Amino acid sequence: MLYFSYGSNMSTARLRERAPSVRVVTVAWLEKHKLAFHKRSKDGSGKCDAAYTGDTNDIVYGVVFEISALEKQGLDTKEGLGNGYEQKDVSIVADNGEMFTAATYYATNTDPSLRPYEWYKEHVLLGAREHGLPADYIASIEVVSPIPDPDRQRHEKELAVYR
Repeated sequence: MLYFSYGSNMSTARLRERAPSVRVVTVAWLEKHKLAFHKRSKDGSGKCDAAYTGDTNDIVYGVVFEISALEKQGLDTKEGLGNGYEQKDVSIVADNGEMFTAATYYATNTDPSLRPYEWYKEHVLLGAREHGLPADYIASIEVVSPIPDPDRQRHEKELAVYR
């Protein structure tokens, strides 16, 4: 199945822990959506959402991955499907102009005052850089002000995938 990731799962190393069969298909973008770190997480921080705006000037960049349908349920569990995220199929455009339809998650429980933990923002940035998203888009993520995770063990565990 095709999966469009625009947040922490853009990091292939992170996604591979959740869906070992993962294969990169292409970089793409979703029109009329804006990246926001306002999804309420069970840990109290803000996670990514491709928030629908309807504005043709708004674009969320991300990565189209192919994953095994057998691994989808595990990914749903990790993503919290039904607990703050729901799934929808979206039409996305690849760098070469090719159109794709892929599944993605969107936030249903949001709070604009939330901020991401430092480790979460790092996952997003590493994925964006790994796949060569546009420099101005990466810069828009870099200016997001994260907060430290009070659970230092979780912080270390989250970033251990890159060591």
